[in-house]
Amino acid sequence: MLDWTDRVLDVEVGAVAHGGHFVARHEGRVLFVRHALPGERVRAVVTEDQGGSFCLADAISVLEASPDRVQAPCTWARAGGCGGCDFQHVAPAAQRELKTTVLREQLSRLGGVTSEVVVEELPGGPLGWRQRIRLAVDAEGRAGLRAHHSHDVVPIADCLLAPTGMLPDLLERPWPPNGEIEVAVDGRGERRLGEPSVQHAAGRDWLLSPGAFWQVHPDLAETLVSVVGEWARAPRGGVAWDLYGGVGLFAAVLAGQVGPEGSVTVVESAHAAIHDGKRALADLPQVLFRAGRVERVLASLPDPAVVVADPPRKGLGKQMVTEICARGPERVVYVACDPAALGRDVKLFAERGYALAQVRSFDAFPMTHHMESVALFTR
Repeated sequence: MLDWTDRVLDVEVGAVAHGGHFVARHEGRVLFVRHALPGERVRAVVTEDQGGSFCLADAISVLEASPDRVQAPCTWARAGGCGGCDFQHVAPAAQRELKTTVLREQLSRLGGVTSEVVVEELPGGPLGWRQRIRLAVDAEGRAGLRAHHSHDVVPIADCLLAPTGMLPDLLERPWPPNGEIEVAVDGRGERRLGEPSVQHAAGRDWLLSPGAFWQVHPDLAETLVSVVGEWARAPRGGVAWDLYGGVGLFAAVLAGQVGPEGSVTVVESAHAAIHDGKRALADLPQVLFRAGRVERVLASLPDPAVVVADPPRKGLGKQMVTEICARGPERVVYVACDPAALGRDVKLFAERGYALAQVRSFDAFPMTHHMESVALFTR
């Protein structure tokens, strides 16, 4: 079986691909290369080869550089280093252009729609935005971050994506081997180490249990609340669903739209999130929480006028899109963290009579290939 693992190749780099890679070709095979840029010529080492038509590689030296290339601010953002950042070698504006290209391509190729969507910048700049980090601990008790596609722990001295002072002292001390450490900075700027934290969005405080999901960019929660609220337009006295709803962030907005005579049902499988959500929304009796997997709960819910869904990275998929559309909502507002999953679901919605009316996307994870998008589907 053909195996190029550890081979070093000189290649011309082409277009950006989903996942933080760039496409190159060598001897009839495709290489997905990290730490490169379109138009560059690089020397790349093959890091993974399963013998098919493609393999994975890391650029280890640049022979001809793109004008969008910059010096990565972090010494661990390189081949063989920390796996968290894909784009530290790219100027921030160019990072958003690359993400825009990927999003449009996924919507076109997988969703069958042409969109002029642009990935929008959030306040705060490309560093210091990550308010929650899960550190890994190696067998010797050293904390760090994992290498790309690996369980290996890179014992870093700091992470520039985190707020200043959040990590250095934690990275210097010994820890029980082979564990994990959750570190968060809450809405008051206080560091929390496996403790409850307070965040603020949608006009209220949210006391979160350790490990409860909350957006890691400090401006993303409020940004999503604004877009979801604008697009949902749940009718007064109507029924709304908040699927994969977590603590009920979007339910807080929907509740104001349907009013006391309406209802909002949050469906969430994490019991800690439901506990936190009930506490935060205790003044909104029209919000009901249902514990369980979404696909098992939907059949027992009344037909909605509006659905908000924030599914995991894999997206909704055929079963969930079919079940949602069968219940006939006027609008579906879909929060997506993966452009490929969004593209696939766009096609599924279209096949069931729901068109993609609007889409916005935000650079909520600078220095990485990730983005957060919101899509509106109308019947």
